[in-house]
Amino acid sequence: MLEIVRAILRRAEREWDRLERAPHVRMLPQAKRRIRWLTREEASCLLAELPDHLAAMARFTLATGLREANVVKLDWSQVDLARRCAWIHADQAKARKAIPVPLNAEAVLVVRQQEGKHPDRVFTYKGKPVTKANNHAWRKALVRAGIEDFRWHDLRHTWASWHVQQGTPLHVLQELGGWSDYEMVRRYAHLSVEHLAEYADGLSEIRLVSTNLAQSENRQEKSGSEVAVTA
Repeated sequence: MLEIVRAILRRAEREWDRLERAPHVRMLPQAKRRIRWLTREEASCLLAELPDHLAAMARFTLATGLREANVVKLDWSQVDLARRCAWIHADQAKARKAIPVPLNAEAVLVVRQQEGKHPDRVFTYKGKPVTKANNHAWRKALVRAGIEDFRWHDLRHTWASWHVQQGTPLHVLQELGGWSDYEMVRRYAHLSVEHLAEYADGLSEIRLVSTNLAQSENRQEKSGSEVAVTA
């Protein structure tokens, strides 16, 4: 709400000539966004408990990171298996920009398993397009798998977390996930420390050198004492 007020005041100053100077609007600190993700073992347990149609959609989400609405409404016209890619149209994307979606081996396998089930939609249930993934069957599967505090959208968080853990650069993840704001991607930065390892190792080497010097000095002092006693 404060963002809207600030935008109106700025426009009143810069475009409408209603204000000589827009007053400063102090924004409230934003609460940290929730990130919940599964380990690969937890994901396997969940997939085993899901009915086949939801398991296929969950596997596809874990392979592509697409949002629930984009998976549910995915049409065959948006998939090119020969090129191993799919695409989300701009009017279907949250950021209102088209998203190219590379399909890895798992995603291709899932899509191939859906062929012939419906002329338009990729994911179906009993021959009809799925309308919602986050449903009662999903919640029951979570209980059976022993997974708490987990939403369908958290599959996307899981996909992003796995990417970061395997070393995918954040700017690449941003493009893969279709995020317009880099800060949204930085939420996952804490899951990877590889880029900091060389700096941590540098400190370790300094300490090692210092320790070796101290040991060398101690040996020299000890040797000098022995010589003095002998004399």
